[in-house]
Amino acid sequence: MNSQDKLFELFETGTLAGKTATEICKYLQIPYREKNRLLDLLDKLCSTGKLYQNDGGRYGTIEQLGLIKGVVSGNERGFGFLVPEDKEAYPHDYFIPRKSLCGALHGDTVLIERIYGNSDDEGKVVKILARGYDKIVGTFRRDKRAGYLYPDEKRFTTEIYIPLSDCFNIKNGVKAVAKITGYPHGKSPGGEIIEVLGEEDDFFAEELSIIRSYDLREEFPPFVEKEANKQAKLGIKPQDLVNRRDFRDKLIVTIDGEDTRDIDDAVSLEKDGDDYLLGVHIADVTHYVRYRSPLDEEAFERGTSVYFPDRVLPMLPRALSNGICSLNEGEDRLTLSCLMRIDQKGVVKSSEIVEGIIRSTHRMTYNEVEKILNGDAETCKKYELVKDMVCLFGELTHILQTMRSKKGSISLDVKEAKILFENDEIKIPEYERVFSYQIIESFMVLANETVAEYMHSIEAPFVYRIHEKPSQEKAVAFRAFAQTLGINARFNADEVKPYDYQRILKSAEGLPTYSVLNRVMLRSMQKAKYSPENVGHFGLASECYCHFTSPIRRYPDLCIHRIIKEVINGGYAQAIDTYGEFVIRAADQSSARERRATDAERDVDDLYMTMYMSDHIGEEFDAVISGVTSFGLFAELPNTIEGFIPLESLYGEYVFDSDRFTLTGPYGKYTIGEEIRIKVVDVDFYRRRTEFRVLNKKKRPTMYATNENSEE
Repeated sequence: MNSQDKLFELFETGTLAGKTATEICKYLQIPYREKNRLLDLLDKLCSTGKLYQNDGGRYGTIEQLGLIKGVVSGNERGFGFLVPEDKEAYPHDYFIPRKSLCGALHGDTVLIERIYGNSDDEGKVVKILARGYDKIVGTFRRDKRAGYLYPDEKRFTTEIYIPLSDCFNIKNGVKAVAKITGYPHGKSPGGEIIEVLGEEDDFFAEELSIIRSYDLREEFPPFVEKEANKQAKLGIKPQDLVNRRDFRDKLIVTIDGEDTRDIDDAVSLEKDGDDYLLGVHIADVTHYVRYRSPLDEEAFERGTSVYFPDRVLPMLPRALSNGICSLNEGEDRLTLSCLMRIDQKGVVKSSEIVEGIIRSTHRMTYNEVEKILNGDAETCKKYELVKDMVCLFGELTHILQTMRSKKGSISLDVKEAKILFENDEIKIPEYERVFSYQIIESFMVLANETVAEYMHSIEAPFVYRIHEKPSQEKAVAFRAFAQTLGINARFNADEVKPYDYQRILKSAEGLPTYSVLNRVMLRSMQKAKYSPENVGHFGLASECYCHFTSPIRRYPDLCIHRIIKEVINGGYAQAIDTYGEFVIRAADQSSARERRATDAERDVDDLYMTMYMSDHIGEEFDAVISGVTSFGLFAELPNTIEGFIPLESLYGEYVFDSDRFTLTGPYGKYTIGEEIRIKVVDVDFYRRRTEFRVLNKKKRPTMYATNENSEE
């Protein structure tokens, strides 16, 4: 053991914890002339993150010095908050005044020490461990002395300094991306412009700014594209069919949206006596994307495809995602297929996972399937070969939905805007959820569950899709919210069950509050994520669940396909050796990339909705109050667009009741779920928000009139 390790061991045991360098010298009886050597050892331990030194010059580990590690969440007014890394030990955020940030900026990973005084939730940054940004998006401005990039992220409260010699040819006012080259003490970060996105007032430059702010790109590195093209050209060789089940004589169809290009799932269904034989055939992407190949490393980094109204940022190059891996009509494709025998109650009696080859009979759309189910003669004639199977789809789906309902599955129907961008025009039709969507959803959920249960039963390394039950605090808040709507919400918040939430949803069906209740219920629940450990899926009332059905666009599916293929081909031990530790990394990475994609998609959708509503200023619409706050109301249109109604526009003094989510004033009461008539008065592109005015209230539903004395 060297001197550095021996010194650190004395800190680990607590012997030297909290001592200054002078006190350590004294304790260890180190002569004064040897102090510099001690300081050198202490500096090395601090540089590796094993030790830290506080403002008082005392050394110790994070725990010994009472320091808290976390990420700074900035505020455009200059102060910030620390979001602790360890939420179990530190459940609340810590306020950091401007003077106590000590050079830390939004997104930085830091250590703080708590400041005791007026409150116990205040801190001061003592060390910046890692900077949050190495690139940032903003608006470029230049004067005679230098250029500056003013970040779009207003919580990043300083501009980026660009030397004049590096930006003399860049136009003033453009949207751009800057690479941060340094964080000099006491000065603005330095940087260089690496990409110009377009004019400041250009809509697509604004969209691209959002995309770049999440560090997302459509293009792939040349060597990755080259590898994708090479794999795509391999096609399907005779040796690829060895030990594969041949399904090419089966009626198999794909069902997707009209604009879908990457088709990774196909289905087949027939009856055998009273049983249903369901085949869910998933593109065998792993045949072309080998573990740890350049394609795999790129897919791991991206984690998921990201979808915007006018573009897709795919996880895999199009030679694969739209080509050899896509289950195109009439073309031979390799699959990993889950075959299930299902009884009349929707129970899977037996199942099998096999490598296969299919040839899709038809590429169908949701609308076409819906027409067949509704008996449209023209569509039935077009799909004469498979129309009977489509009717079986509907029959089995009703059985599966009944089965899931009995289990307590929560059928959240959260409205999501369908934003269409066609011929340079934004269209947002009214929300509609057709039954054909539920067919594919039901079949995919069943396959995901069946695969997960099998892999869990043999204790193979795996990536599960988990959804933990709501926290007690959020369950209590949701229960109170439902009761303010007049709904009989009674359940034990400590041990909330999926059935409890399902019952509340059913009791609100047909009411104007239904959509709002869905949203608030969703917010009360934990976020679903990926995990190497199975803890079940609360929302689906499933004891075991995974994502198996979309390997073209999701990395977890790609990862578990490899493990499944290893296992079904007799390589159980090999699967443990190869993927035992990797599934932990894959789960963490995939969860993080999923959150990034969701946030980016939401922000771009908000931009499109704001642009769409800018063409409807002055028009009137029916709406439902979707939120009540102390500063105003939020109202939702039938096409799911939400607008804000400022408190001052309501006229008179209004009182906010946070328990009942109401605003009460001289002209009555505003409550979540009420139907109102609004007028669009303005849009705010900076906040990506639309502003409404209330014209009048519709007749108040009876449930609100009887809600005044509702109790648990």
